[in-house]
Amino acid sequence: MGVLLSAVSDLVASVVGTLTQSRTNGSSLLGTLLFPLLSFYLAGGALPDGYPWGKLTDWGTNPYTDYPRTGVIRTYDFTVSRGAIAPDGYQRPVLLVNGAFPGPLIEANWGDKIIVNVHNNITGPEEGTAIHWHGFLQQGTPWEDGAPGVSQCPIAPAKSFTYEFVASLYGTTWYHAHYSAQYSGGLAGPIVIHGPTQAKYDVDIGPVMLSDWYHKAYLDIVKAMLAPNGSPKVFSDNNLINGKMNFDCATAAATGDKTPCTNNAGISKFKFQTGKTHRLRLINSGAEGVQRFSIDGHTLTVIANDFTPVKPYNTTVVTLGVGQRSDVLVTANAGTAKSAFWMRSNLTSCSSARQPNAVAAVYYDQADTNKAPTSSAWNVPDPGTCANDDLATTQPLFPMAVPAATYTRTMAVELFKNASAVTLWKFGGVSMRADYNQPVLLQANRGNLTFPPEWNVVNFYANTSVRVVVNNNSPASHPMHLHGHNFYVLHEGPGAWDGSSVVRPSNPQRRDVQLVRPNGHLVLQFDANPGVWGFHCHVAWHASGGFFSSFVVKPKEVQQMHIPLTVQQTCRDWSAWTSRNVVEQIDSGT
Repeated sequence: MGVLLSAVSDLVASVVGTLTQSRTNGSSLLGTLLFPLLSFYLAGGALPDGYPWGKLTDWGTNPYTDYPRTGVIRTYDFTVSRGAIAPDGYQRPVLLVNGAFPGPLIEANWGDKIIVNVHNNITGPEEGTAIHWHGFLQQGTPWEDGAPGVSQCPIAPAKSFTYEFVASLYGTTWYHAHYSAQYSGGLAGPIVIHGPTQAKYDVDIGPVMLSDWYHKAYLDIVKAMLAPNGSPKVFSDNNLINGKMNFDCATAAATGDKTPCTNNAGISKFKFQTGKTHRLRLINSGAEGVQRFSIDGHTLTVIANDFTPVKPYNTTVVTLGVGQRSDVLVTANAGTAKSAFWMRSNLTSCSSARQPNAVAAVYYDQADTNKAPTSSAWNVPDPGTCANDDLATTQPLFPMAVPAATYTRTMAVELFKNASAVTLWKFGGVSMRADYNQPVLLQANRGNLTFPPEWNVVNFYANTSVRVVVNNNSPASHPMHLHGHNFYVLHEGPGAWDGSSVVRPSNPQRRDVQLVRPNGHLVLQFDANPGVWGFHCHVAWHASGGFFSSFVVKPKEVQQMHIPLTVQQTCRDWSAWTSRNVVEQIDSGT
């Protein structure tokens, strides 16, 4: 895997952390042996044919039309506030959900309604916020999507907003702030939606969140990046698994940094049951880096990519761009009951990272959890393509042929300097800047379909199946995310698309994030879901630099939507707050 074993050994001199969990991760138990295993589904509803989803299957049910209506409501209360923790030993100010980083797990069954009451308690200084529920289709509820300036106004300081949406897809995903680059400072957490699977496993380990980590506050990073002659490349300081890793404090001290820092703060730990098969729910919840995940000595069987179950395939390394997820099965058969192994996640060569290697410890039943593993990494070099697994390999379990496109749009990615010598991104010829006070969805609902150019709004009118060709004219890879849809991935590769090649048109890969490689192309297609949806690079720093577009889909149906009064009230609250306070929106806002 190209891991620098000596460097990792230096960072993990001991697996016994010197900091308490509360000092590294607040109230979160993720990454500790106290985090509970997940059940195969949640109790609290009817069980037709023994399961909450009845006879529906992952191989024979169209999830976009035939999801169950369980009538069950899962309610969560989130308070967002500032705090100071040291996930890798380096203490820094962060944003926490209920005092935790990563934030609390949201769990539901397929077809349940999820209600999340979000309270903005960000002070010192105050800030707006909004939370995006990544990958959810929000069919008929686009105002619940959580993108400020697109689907809602930000939640004003000392105010609250209640999100309500249906889990119409199932699998693994996450939530995160969508206000500027806020989530890179800690406002993110995992979501698990239990659903049918033909894959056989014994233990659900739960979420494994992989995230690059920055020691500077997100606003300071954005300010430096968007200063005249600032660099668009932002280097991460570390790499975390479930919010934990060690850091060599001497590297910070050598620069004169006097921030409190503790070596050997503590890494994440997992317990495997010998001979049993375990489900791990991998999530790239970082701000920029592409992750390459592996476990020494163990084969990974991929059973889902994003919210799409796939025909199982084996690999030793799973590659994930920001926002992507993969569910994998791992059988604990590589040693004895006393064995231990390193879990690894490395930022690829196309990522900007000062310390790219993250590790966690995997212990079989009788292993000493105070001893470091001595296993060796797989010898699978980084290919340097900055791309996902071959599309020929990733085949959805429920087959869907791509329909004939009713409209095709080509959008180019460009890096440029404006007249003030600020380096920005253009997407489709525009560097986007949101207006927090005028969400595009609310404008479209009122019948106003004329927008300022800098909002970068694309109207697809009544088209039912839209093809988008992304030409990446930049030296960076970009994880492209479309809100409100699971799109078909028709083709990707170096250079320009030939205009006709489609990988397995009878059943192309479907997902909500796909990497486009440097100076390459990506061709995707989506079946229209009425609403206004963000389409953007999921690298936080690129989106901040203007790499964002809003798609208006079926505007006549959008005009007929009955948007709840609470959405309008959130805008009134935001307007009142901004009339008394200056919003420091130095970036795109998204």
